[in-house]
Amino acid sequence: MKHLIQQVFRSGKFVTGFSIFAAILLFVIIYPLIIPDPPLEIIGQGTFFAPGIYVNVYDSLNSPQYTLNLDKAAERRIASKLNDDDRQAIQDWLVGNGMPESEIDIANTAQLLDQWFNNFDPTIRIAGNTNAQRNYYIRLNNNIQGLLSTEEAVIAEMDAETAVLEETGTVPQSAYVNVTQVPNVRVLPLGTDNFGRDVLTELVAATIVSLQIGFVAGIVATVIGLVLGLVSGYVGGFVDDVIMFVTNLFTVIPSFVLLILISFSIGQEQRGAFIIAVVIGLTSWVWTARAVRSQVISLRNRDHVNLSKLSGHSIVHIIAKDILPYIASYVIMALILQISSGILAEAGLSILGLGPKTTEDPTLGLMMNWAMIYQAHILGKWWAYFPVIIVIALIAFSMNLMNTGLDQVFNPALRE
Repeated sequence: MKHLIQQVFRSGKFVTGFSIFAAILLFVIIYPLIIPDPPLEIIGQGTFFAPGIYVNVYDSLNSPQYTLNLDKAAERRIASKLNDDDRQAIQDWLVGNGMPESEIDIANTAQLLDQWFNNFDPTIRIAGNTNAQRNYYIRLNNNIQGLLSTEEAVIAEMDAETAVLEETGTVPQSAYVNVTQVPNVRVLPLGTDNFGRDVLTELVAATIVSLQIGFVAGIVATVIGLVLGLVSGYVGGFVDDVIMFVTNLFTVIPSFVLLILISFSIGQEQRGAFIIAVVIGLTSWVWTARAVRSQVISLRNRDHVNLSKLSGHSIVHIIAKDILPYIASYVIMALILQISSGILAEAGLSILGLGPKTTEDPTLGLMMNWAMIYQAHILGKWWAYFPVIIVIALIAFSMNLMNTGLDQVFNPALRE
């Protein structure tokens, strides 16, 4: 056994796949210990917050302020509120309102804003503009108010007795706060999803659930396929004909179509993660059974098996002691592939809306389903779906590498 394990871990493909899978497994185990937030907790009052560090504005006002005279700070502030597309849009509106294009210099911020504020009227409808474009210009106008101002921002509080705002402080444009000194800071490496939930926390929980589904589905499919393949291959005759008849029926009907029909018939309220995993396993055993049967047929007439028959051992003893150890390596490889297939099958089902119910645990497929329903791919909110694709691809890739590495170790024809 020790020599066999050494051979397995000498395979570069197996080690690479195992390392990737182990890294994913360690991350999803350690992350909840550090950040124990509920994965489906809504923290953002809005949809698809971009990845970044979020600092509480109210608390930052009361944090120690530092004066930093940074070069181009004003340019960056202007660029954040007035980008090249906004400048071009302002020019288009001014030209549409009758101003000669030759008088407009979109690179001259002061002149451009002066022309804009002197001419813009939200009640004017420019020919060819839609309501969406009109609303865009109104938002742009509100966003760039006081953009070139160099005055300090005033902090005021309402006096409880006189109900009059009184100045309590000012915030100069050169004032900065140290993010470590702000009491409430939240890091969102992957932003929030369409429900305002932390995508990274949700992704970790979804990966755990999807792995559990994959393992349960893989074990169910492998056990069914292994038992039927062993019995069919060794006993033969009428038993073999019956098992192969059932296997051929499942082969004719595409497993994913059968999976869709069964999932749909169960109903969403009853479709928990465990139920979906069992259903996937019950529809995925066919190729394992056929492959195991072929292996057993090649072994059942070996000398050691015939000797065991002459010794009067039972069929169960012969299968368990004299045949199963010879195909154990193949069974392990089949299990790895079944786990990977189970995860992919759940993702496919959930994208179609037939996965586990959405009120309990997230899965990788459900996250893809939510992103698709709320058009994250159309809106360019990549963080809602792209990390999910990466995780699914890494899991499938790592397991296929492990399977290929094991095949090279156990299959003499593939050894270098």
